[in-house]
Amino acid sequence: MSEVLLEPLLRKLRVRQVVRQIPANAKLLDIGCGRSAVLLNAIAPHIAHGVGVDFKVERMQTNNIETIPIKLIDSLPFPDNSFDVVTMLAVLEHLEHETPILREIHRVLKHSGKLILTVPSVWAQPVLEFLAYQLKIVDEAEIRDHKRYYDRQALQNIIVREAKFQDFHHQYFQFGMNNFCLATKRS
Repeated sequence: MSEVLLEPLLRKLRVRQVVRQIPANAKLLDIGCGRSAVLLNAIAPHIAHGVGVDFKVERMQTNNIETIPIKLIDSLPFPDNSFDVVTMLAVLEHLEHETPILREIHRVLKHSGKLILTVPSVWAQPVLEFLAYQLKIVDEAEIRDHKRYYDRQALQNIIVREAKFQDFHHQYFQFGMNNFCLATKRS
């Protein structure tokens, strides 16, 4: 299945934003890894073990990378305190209920573990819809599936207040069209 024109570029920019935050030899869970687990494959030489989950991915196992097909609803099939890092790149906006999965991420992270996520900003909505519906260079189905768009305050509310993460760091990137968040499990 071929991708729409801008999809590989947008994914590459998200991955580049995130990679520098992943410590060497980490055990990492990538939620919404996509059909080809791009992030995991890009960082495989630098991490101890990586697990990718997505409803689009086929089950696969290599030296230090595995992928598991699952639908994200409200639970993750991993024990407490399993991962050093959990990534979620362009996934949260597709979920009907965001808080349960964020609480599950908190559960599966080790103490001092990091949550790294990207989501489109509120300013991206008209731009993405134009690129998808008018120019046809972004996947229409992906944009139609967006449940919400975020600003810093909305992200801080769900990540810190509702999911109980700490050390919340936020920045906009891609000309303000995307949010990058980093938070830590302390409790």
